[in-house]
Amino acid sequence: MFDIGFPELMLVAIVGLLVIGPNRLPEALRTLGLWLGRMRRSFNTVKAEIEKEVGMDEVRRQLHNEAVMDEMKRIEREVKDAGQAARIEPPAKPESPAEPPSKVNDD
Repeated sequence: MFDIGFPELMLVAIVGLLVIGPNRLPEALRTLGLWLGRMRRSFNTVKAEIEKEVGMDEVRRQLHNEAVMDEMKRIEREVKDAGQAARIEPPAKPESPAEPPSKVNDD
């Protein structure tokens, strides 16, 4: 998160020692530590809530996708059923009785 090295920490400690004084510095550092701990816990709580919300959004999205897929399957079945109903074969032509071949006179 922050890239603070040893020289920066020493500089902050020296400035704190000069500004606050040696008597109140331990108390100030304890207070600072408490505040940083509270901020970190608050940050982690907010982060967990956001991750939970994102997870809930993903679950909602997945449920929506499943509902859409179910609807598509239902429509597909309806179309297939309608197609099968339309494929009813036309009735066969009735067979005419066998007629004797007509005789053609070439006379």
